[in-house]
Amino acid sequence: MKTKSLITIAFLFVGSLIFTIITGFQDKKPWLAPDKYLKMANAVATNTGSVKEGKDLWVTHCQSCHGKSGKGDGTKASQLKTEPGNFSLPATQKQPDGSLFYKIVEGRNDMPGFKKKIPDAEDVWNLVNYIRTLKS
Repeated sequence: MKTKSLITIAFLFVGSLIFTIITGFQDKKPWLAPDKYLKMANAVATNTGSVKEGKDLWVTHCQSCHGKSGKGDGTKASQLKTEPGNFSLPATQKQPDGSLFYKIVEGRNDMPGFKKKIPDAEDVWNLVNYIRTLKS
């Protein structure tokens, strides 16, 4: 009886370990936007009005996870399984506008897609324009 219990515990442990490793690697995969979005031009000119609109959306929808200045240090960041990322780093700032648009709309893992909460494409572009101001 003890042997069966030990074997069961060992299988559960190994299974949990494998699951943890697999999900950990999935979170580390690069988040690439489809080509269609990589080539997509921002439809909204960057100006003070657009950036203000984007900031208002940021405060409402993004700041709790990504933080006030986009460094991934929002009040909910510690509750996430995946890192929210630091938007002020060159790796984010070098991404095409269309890539950021795609990621906002579609989401991945802990990052929800916002196509229903922010259905107007112009608002998403305003948010992209605001993200561009989050440079270190």
